[in-house]
Amino acid sequence: MLKNIPHCISPDLLKILMEMGHGDEIVIADGNFPAASHAKNLIRLDGLHVPEILEAILTLMPLDTYADSSVFYMMHGAEISAPPIWREYDEILQITKNQTVIPAKLERFQFYEQAKDAYAIIATSEQALYANIILKKGVIT
Repeated sequence: MLKNIPHCISPDLLKILMEMGHGDEIVIADGNFPAASHAKNLIRLDGLHVPEILEAILTLMPLDTYADSSVFYMMHGAEISAPPIWREYDEILQITKNQTVIPAKLERFQFYEQAKDAYAIIATSEQALYANIILKKGVIT
């Protein structure tokens, strides 16, 4: 056991977060995302949901402040309003980060392509639709 590590951060996930360098990306994927076929490094967190994992990761990992975007949401189409889960993400980002974070929105297939290049993908049991998010790691200053 370690102190101050959120309970949903598995040993495998902690190792991945430590291995990642500045600019590396990690995907937190919902239950519908093709995580196994897209991942270089796959971490299964079955039974957990994206918001709790997002909050836990952001307590440990800085976001990239040098990039145009350090957070990416998967769009579901311009004709439909934002998925309700994005409000939760926005609240978590506001609570856990000192700087203002404006997530970029990627079209679904563009998101898939970016996810293939991510350092790791976390597969969750999240049932909310379009709940996928990418985080770009920053530096400790």
